[in-house]
Formats: sequence, C-alpha cells, structure tokens
Amino acid sequence: MEVRERLERGTRAAQMGLLANAVLAIIKFLAGVVGNSYALVADAVESATDIFSSLIVWGGLRISARSADEQFPFGYGKAEALATAVVALMLLGAATGVAIAAVQEILTPHTVPAPFTLAVLFGVIVVKEILFRRVFRVGEEVESTAVRGDAWHHRSDAITSAAAAVGITVALIGGPEWAQADDWAALLAAGVIYFNGWRILRPAVGDLMDRSPEAAV
Repeated sequence: MEVRERLERGTRAAQMGLLANAVLAIIKFLAGVVGNSYALVADAVESATDIFSSLIVWGGLRISARSADEQFPFGYGKAEALATAVVALMLLGAATGVAIAAVQEILTPHTVPAPFTLAVLFGVIVVKEILFRRVFRVGEEVESTAVRGDAWHHRSDAITSAAAAVGITVALIGGPEWAQADDWAALLAAGVIYFNGWRILRPAVGDLMDRSPEAAV
C-alpha cells in the first residue's frame, strides 16, 4: 500500500473517531451529571481522552509519512510509534484519575442514578463497538500500530460503558443501599483501561527501541 493511501485511510479513521468521541463525551457527561451517575461521568472522561488520542494519531501519521531529510536521514517512521506510546500513556493517566475519583465517590454517600442513564450507555456501547471494529480493521489493513491503538481506545470506552451499565442496573434494582455499585463499576472500568493502556504501550516502546522481532517457532 502506498504511503499516501495509508495516510489518507488512517487519517479518515482518526477523524471519524474524533467526531464520535466529541459528541459522546458531551452526551455522557451531561447525562452523568443530571442522572447522578459518577460511572457515566468517568466514562465521559475516557471519551475525552479518546479525542486527544485521535488527534495524536492523526498527527503521528502525517509526520511519519514525511520523506527523509538532512535533519532526519532515516526518515520519520518513529513518529507513529511515538504517537502510539503517547496514546497509551494517556490511557494509563485516565485510568489512574478515574480510579482515584471512584474511590472518593465510594466513600461519599449519594443518590441512586437515574434510569435514563442506562439508555444512554446502551447506545454508547453499540456506537463504540462499531467504531472499534471499523478502526481496527483499517489499522490492520494499513499496518499502523497508532491506528490500532486508537481502535483499542474505542474498545476501552465500550468496556467502561458496559461496566457502568452493570453498576447502574445493580444500584437501580438494589435501591439506596446499593447506590455505590455505580462507583464500584467505575473502579472496575479503570482497571480495564489500565490493562489496555499497558497492552498498547509495550509494543510501541519496542518499536521505539528497535527491538528485533521474535523468532518464528
């Protein structure tokens, strides 16, 4: 695949994710605040990091497509791996922030989330899973670790939304005594985000360090 075509397809995937994340982040944040769901607010934060990750992937792809010059005689190929590493670090940072806030919410009594928040989450899960599959397929076709990393950001968002939905369901069924199930769901989601961040970071660091490929068995 030519460099130009690879760049164009990767850019379109990043732009698609950028638009979807911006809309979903606003919807989830407003629904979480109005509906008394911290898990949904935490999910909105995760979507906000997705916005920046899509921008970083977009920039990384554009830079990596540049031809070698006097300043960088070996080309700009490492820019893509660097973008992937930054995306992974953003995931790890978001996971840490969500976990800390979730623990604080667990220790703070509050009301049961509103039922309408479940409808919002189910819609988000469907949209995010579709985005993951489409963006990941593009990443495989253009052989881009940055685009694949961006796709996993969408999958992480779908997982956090699913965890939030479970927590809210438990809180609604159990009543006020189970109101904190929503916050425990946010804490669980933070663990999943952290795992995915580490999963993306390892190969990116390997590319930056010029690690040799594993021997075939």
